[in-house]
Amino acid sequence: MLNFELYNPVNMVFGKGQIAKLSKLIPQNAKVLLAYGGGSIFKNGVHAQVTEALKGYEVTEFGGIEPNPRYETLMKAVTLIREKKLDYILAVGGGSVIDGVKFISAAVNFEGDPVDILVKRIRIENNAMPFGTVLTLPATGSEMNSGAVVTIEKTQEKLSFGGPAVFPQFSICDPTVIASLPKRQLQNGVIDAYTHVMEQYLTYPHDALLQDRFAESILQTLIEIGPDVVENPTDYKLASNFMWSCTMALNGLIQKGVPTDWATHMIGHELTALYEIDHARTLAIIGPNLYRVMFDSKKEKLAQYGKRVWGITSGNIDEAATQAIEKTVQFFHTMGMETKISNYTADYEKTAEFIVKRFEERGWKGLGERQNVTPEKVKAIVEMSY
Repeated sequence: MLNFELYNPVNMVFGKGQIAKLSKLIPQNAKVLLAYGGGSIFKNGVHAQVTEALKGYEVTEFGGIEPNPRYETLMKAVTLIREKKLDYILAVGGGSVIDGVKFISAAVNFEGDPVDILVKRIRIENNAMPFGTVLTLPATGSEMNSGAVVTIEKTQEKLSFGGPAVFPQFSICDPTVIASLPKRQLQNGVIDAYTHVMEQYLTYPHDALLQDRFAESILQTLIEIGPDVVENPTDYKLASNFMWSCTMALNGLIQKGVPTDWATHMIGHELTALYEIDHARTLAIIGPNLYRVMFDSKKEKLAQYGKRVWGITSGNIDEAATQAIEKTVQFFHTMGMETKISNYTADYEKTAEFIVKRFEERGWKGLGERQNVTPEKVKAIVEMSY
């Protein structure tokens, strides 16, 4: 097992009716920026619950944070906070809103050009503005981690950053809020969480036995409940297990002591930046083809995954690993995912060359758990995904 440090200060407030606790979680004299996305919180009653809980607070609202939060939009919030001398942020939304608020939190007191946080991947270790979250869309785990992804519209780049100073102080997770979500968003949430686990699990055999079991249990739970929660989001058993699985998939626990990959995400981010394909759907496109191209270095773990998660008992390692990939693709299809770039855009022929050029410009010469996902491999993965 690799050496690790596990630090997660997030106060997780989980269950029905917990939004009412906001006044006990935010300092009484705080001047709050209430940040949200496209306005769905007005339709599902969450905004009303939040404003009721924040009676007595000075609240300034900032809406319009995009599904892939834009640097340009977030900087408007930074300006607003500075102008009004606000001192606390409440993110009400899904992973994109929470990611956006993490950037706002980091940027408000940042010395220098805030775009450097993204371009130079500056680790945020102090001087961030405190914030909490009310989760409305389970998917990314952003409510209980210190990472975020932001898109720079000007350059069409989707870049990540993070650091211990951008953990939420608290996150309210009420599973009943998913009842009004569109099927597409629920499908995305399941696959987003599933691929988060795969990025931390599907590498190579190691001796962190408990971590593998943690990861496999999340995958099995998502397989069990995924199709049903999309059809029955008002079922509290399904909704609560879905929401908690998404959080556990990326709250830092299952990545400790193990090698991790993340190449699927790096490539997928480019598809979102280029074609506005939903994040989860880019993962469903790229993931299986990355496993195919990197088969020789992943086949032992693929075979273990096939045996433990999918119950594959026949064949040698190569055959079990191949079956595991096919089972994964079948599950993605069951969850409403298309697994080809051409399903989303007709203008895909030069995608591989464009992504490889970008990676080379950034100096990304080797991704993945072994740093062996070279530009040539990236090109093969993307072309296989056409």
